[in-house]
Amino acid sequence: MNRLKDATSPYLLQHADNPVDWWEWSDGAFAEARERDVPILLSVGYAACHWCHVMAHQSFEDAETARLMNELFVNVKVDREERPDVDAVYMEATQAMTGQGGWPMTVFMTPDGHPFYCGTYFPRPQFRSLLQAVHKAWTEQRDEVVGQGRKVVDALTSRGPGLGGGEAPDGERLSHAVQVLASSYDAARGGFGGAPKFPPSMALEFLLRHHARTGDAQALAMAGHTLEAMARGGLYDQLGGGFARYSVDAAWVVPHFEKMLYDNALLARVYGHWWRLTGSPFARRIALETCDWMLRDLRTPEGGLASALDADSEGVEGKYYVWTPAQLREVLGDDDGAYAEGLFEVTGTFEHGTSVLQLLEDPDDPERYGRVRTALLEARSQRVPPARDDKVVAAWNGLAVAALAECGAMFDRPDLVRSAEEITALLVEVHERDGRLARTSRDGAAGANAGVLEDYADVAEGLLALHAVTGDAGHMRLAGELLNTVLERFSDGEGGFFDTADDAERLFRRPQDPTDNATPSGQFAAAGALLSFAALTGSDWHRQAAEQALAPAAALAAQHARFAGWGLAVAEALATGPVEIAVVGGRDDPRTRALHRTALLAVAPGAVVSVGEPGQDGVPLLEGRLPVDGAPAAYVCRGFVCRLPVTSTDDLRRELRGQLK
Repeated sequence: MNRLKDATSPYLLQHADNPVDWWEWSDGAFAEARERDVPILLSVGYAACHWCHVMAHQSFEDAETARLMNELFVNVKVDREERPDVDAVYMEATQAMTGQGGWPMTVFMTPDGHPFYCGTYFPRPQFRSLLQAVHKAWTEQRDEVVGQGRKVVDALTSRGPGLGGGEAPDGERLSHAVQVLASSYDAARGGFGGAPKFPPSMALEFLLRHHARTGDAQALAMAGHTLEAMARGGLYDQLGGGFARYSVDAAWVVPHFEKMLYDNALLARVYGHWWRLTGSPFARRIALETCDWMLRDLRTPEGGLASALDADSEGVEGKYYVWTPAQLREVLGDDDGAYAEGLFEVTGTFEHGTSVLQLLEDPDDPERYGRVRTALLEARSQRVPPARDDKVVAAWNGLAVAALAECGAMFDRPDLVRSAEEITALLVEVHERDGRLARTSRDGAAGANAGVLEDYADVAEGLLALHAVTGDAGHMRLAGELLNTVLERFSDGEGGFFDTADDAERLFRRPQDPTDNATPSGQFAAAGALLSFAALTGSDWHRQAAEQALAPAAALAAQHARFAGWGLAVAEALATGPVEIAVVGGRDDPRTRALHRTALLAVAPGAVVSVGEPGQDGVPLLEGRLPVDGAPAAYVCRGFVCRLPVTSTDDLRRELRGQLK
């Protein structure tokens, strides 16, 4: 029988009516495989995955294919977003056996969980043949087949990441990392490397911070060009805001249309930081539109943010987003239709004469552009929308809290800050218990899967960003509890961190990967939060842990800087102290608010900010910092050693500029 009907994952529920006798990942599935003496067929994907849908339609909904699967295997379906640990270890095996990875991931393994044959998407004829071939090998050549798989498993379990030890990147390594990025930079189209192109969010954050610290014009130019190219191309939804997961081409024209919360949270923050550094109105617009898209299209009734929007609608990839000239004219009339056709590059850039929309230049007539855009967005809202994966992932909501809080403060949008506080309330009330986190929730109920390292680190990052904006000491204290769990439960004993806690389910390998992927690695995210917490509290324990966790970034910077972007960004903060800004005074006092806003606009990499009255909020950075002659004051510090306090915003700006010299 299919056991997915009671699953909480929207991805698993997509498969609840398959004729396949699916199991969730469970002890029961492994016991069943041992009892029947058959392999486990593990299928891993996620709700917004286009090729997962294709394989489901072709194979998992097909009666004959399902009959073969049920007869020959115990079939286990996993949502990679619920179980990133399962996904990580079997993806590592898939890449080791095949040289590539992707989703859906298809793994054949022994009843004790050891993989012996791996792949990704298989069309139905090949998949049926594969099922029969694996069964034949299992029954006739088991020792040989399992033995080959065992060699791969032994190789994976016998080696560590190989990047531990050493020190955090110093200034010389950080400058070298910029040159490493420049060696693969696409000077014509922005970004790094060729197609497909993913938003290099963490590398861009590093480049912006490096420019802020050193004035390196090349770093700013690469970041700015890439940020503009991504947001002008089809990767960005020119009508509704928000970024797709990646571009299938090198010029950011045709996206893979799924929209992920994590991409948009990271990018909203990076565009906000680009504005803070340059004052670019374009950066401001994209940051705010991306924040507004997250809240409009991903907000759940409980106040959190859903994981993703699907690439497909009505079974067709991109159908919701693309246009033909005739469709433009139908909505806008001939004159405005022709105008929109030229403005948005509707020249057959996608399939079957349709186009994704681009906006390669700012419109000459903003009023007309606004009217046309509003009309097209309204017309598009009448189409069948893509499905939404409405589970709430702790880590990705933590990233969103940081973006919404900072953009709300920078752009005077208190509604965004309130939304960040509401997301935080959900994380506290539903996901957090005694310093431990649940990975996901849905409909206000926590899922059964334990949080992984990135959940603790990214939620702590969001809490610390929200503390900087609101001054609420409770956010800082909860971040400290989560980071203490990281130090006590995730440490590898050598300065790094495992991706799962010491009491998590044991897989054939305990996952540990310090490199960035589509999101910051758990280790580098932990380093950033630990460093910020140390700067607020003066804790040597947390600071030393942050420095040790950054060691892999030094090794990666030499040749693979794209995979260490967040670690390099945190190292930029370490190189400047980070700068600590204590703003003391009543939060309702306009003078305090002016100093606080100036502090939040500081471009010093990773600067930490706290605002409040010393002795009342329990924030160590504020202790002993007093108003000056009764007036609110700001103290600019490093390592809790502060310069003389200032009471004017002009003087605070001068002090902050001096910290970057």
